[in-house]
Amino acid sequence: MDRLSTLFSQFGVRAHLFYNGRLCGMASYDGADQRGHFHLLQAGSVTLRGGERKDSLLTRPSLIFLPRPSRYQLLAGEPEGAQLLCASMVFEGGIDNPLSASLPDCLVLSLEELPLLADTLRWMFVEAAAGHCGREAALDRLFELLIILLFRHLLDQNQLRTGMMAGLADSRLARSLVQLHNAPQRAWSVAELASESNMSRAAYAAHFRVVIGQTPADYLLSWRISLAQKRLREGRPITLIAAEVGYESPSALARAFRRKTGYSPRDWMKDVTGEGAELS
Repeated sequence: MDRLSTLFSQFGVRAHLFYNGRLCGMASYDGADQRGHFHLLQAGSVTLRGGERKDSLLTRPSLIFLPRPSRYQLLAGEPEGAQLLCASMVFEGGIDNPLSASLPDCLVLSLEELPLLADTLRWMFVEAAAGHCGREAALDRLFELLIILLFRHLLDQNQLRTGMMAGLADSRLARSLVQLHNAPQRAWSVAELASESNMSRAAYAAHFRVVIGQTPADYLLSWRISLAQKRLREGRPITLIAAEVGYESPSALARAFRRKTGYSPRDWMKDVTGEGAELS
């Protein structure tokens, strides 16, 4: 059972290397670029400061993963500094896409704790140190691979306690969630989802809410509207989107869209793009 491929096929990630070198002093980020950030500390030490988090001093090779725009600072002592590889990233579907929304604001993990990522990390550090043609393009793609492997690690180690990723890591919920992700157009009932998980309807509904933090119906609505938003960004007509995400008509989708977001699809697109949108 592949718990991630549908998610990444719908909400893929693009990474862009923006720093490869030794940091001495302070680097500040204000979130204005509307991107998440991924930092790899290869050597030295660095302090992560920002938001409501306590300062974190990292003295071992580590990754810092901020899936959404965030205000923070990295501070490295002088003259030794910190050897860093840094990339910005954006998920398809905007900053509220289901993949990044399923994660905490910041993850900090020692590279020693990530054996699944070890080969890719070694490849990245060798590539970063060399002067080969296409180095930056290669590192962009390797960061994207690393993000997928990080999600795999989080699932395998069951490191998140609530939300979509926690549900996919739960042996009783994973199959039904995968089925729902793969077929959002289906008129899923709680009874059908419970059957996929070999649970009674009542037990399934209760367990789903505890682990994921939503009812099955609310989760299905959220997934469908996330898909609809992605397709609207791509310029697809709402008449086609409605059937693809499980609604019998554009007006039915528009009602569900407003119930979830507070906007009509047209007003939401205008807010996102700053322009009117042709939705027919």
